[in-house]
Amino acid sequence: MKNLTPYIERWNLTAEGDPILRRSSRLLRVRHRGQAAMLRVSTPQEEHSGTALMQWWDGNGAARVFQHDDRALLMELAEGTRCLATMARNGEDDAACRIICGVARQLHSPRPTPPPLDLEPLDVRFHALWPASDRYGGVMHRCAEAARFLLDHPQEPIPLHGDLHHGNVLDFGSRGWLAIDAVGVLGERGFDYANIFANPDLDDASLPVATLPDRFTQRLSIVTQVAQIEPKRMLQWIIAWSGLSAAWFLEDDEQQSAEIDLTVARLAIAALEG
Repeated sequence: MKNLTPYIERWNLTAEGDPILRRSSRLLRVRHRGQAAMLRVSTPQEEHSGTALMQWWDGNGAARVFQHDDRALLMELAEGTRCLATMARNGEDDAACRIICGVARQLHSPRPTPPPLDLEPLDVRFHALWPASDRYGGVMHRCAEAARFLLDHPQEPIPLHGDLHHGNVLDFGSRGWLAIDAVGVLGERGFDYANIFANPDLDDASLPVATLPDRFTQRLSIVTQVAQIEPKRMLQWIIAWSGLSAAWFLEDDEQQSAEIDLTVARLAIAALEG
């Protein structure tokens, strides 16, 4: 609670429950002017640009921001009862995919004001993939090839969430489905859709969805149709993203999660080359 106390006092918040500790942040449910809210205090630099991006979206496709500074974000609380991961695992994966795609389209829509200036460029975002490709070869090398091609032949860059998946699109009741926990990236919009394809398995691999070949094929059909992205281009983004995500997991010695990503990469490679 120590790191949260200054914000509780500064913004006149009432704490509800105990803090939730994550690798990169601390979360606390609070009351703000009588309204339920979530306080998040983060540590990595990448979270700072995500906070600025959440503020820029101004509640359109993302949770409303009540207060913020370089480290902290006070946003509206998701109090709806539906969960996209649960939907995906219980026969409603098509609907879950369409919901995430709909949120992505909202986030990617033009805004009247310029976006934040400190968004991370995609070529910087991919820096962990190159040494992983050299070290592990095989599928990782193929992922790096796809990423290099995409980065060398970019389409129009826009502000991206950077971590859009089942766990970061929540049910806000009457406000609908909205995004939380943006990273803040500048690049081609296909990057934001690629993360759908490894989830919700990365959160819980005991009930696989993403790694099922039939599900992969159906998801590709839905995403390319709703997002209006050419299937070959989308497959390349899936391959590139899967390699990057696997590289991060391998750095942290999380082999099981890395293998989920690499399984999805193999499915995408087979579809691209089939």
